[in-house]
Amino acid sequence: MKKLFVGNLDFGATEESIRTAFEAYGAVERVSLMTDRDTGRSRGFAFVEMTDGSEADRAIAGLNGTNLGGRAINVNEARPKTEGGGGGGRRDRRW
Repeated sequence: MKKLFVGNLDFGATEESIRTAFEAYGAVERVSLMTDRDTGRSRGFAFVEMTDGSEADRAIAGLNGTNLGGRAINVNEARPKTEGGGGGGRRDRRW
């Protein structure tokens, strides 16, 4: 199993359109399109999990820099999530 990061997605991209592009290279286990929690709008990136590592490598080579929905997408192996991240968001700065 290999997890891929897909960036610079068109905001109209759907999990199905992403799955279709990646299935040309092999079996896709899961597609997770990241959306804004408040608006539900796409955040412009997704994660694709492919069953076979060599198929995932071929998908990276074949799709990185290609046009999907009018934009050149970035595809690479996802990096592990770092500890303590995610510090974004609004903070109330009352002292």
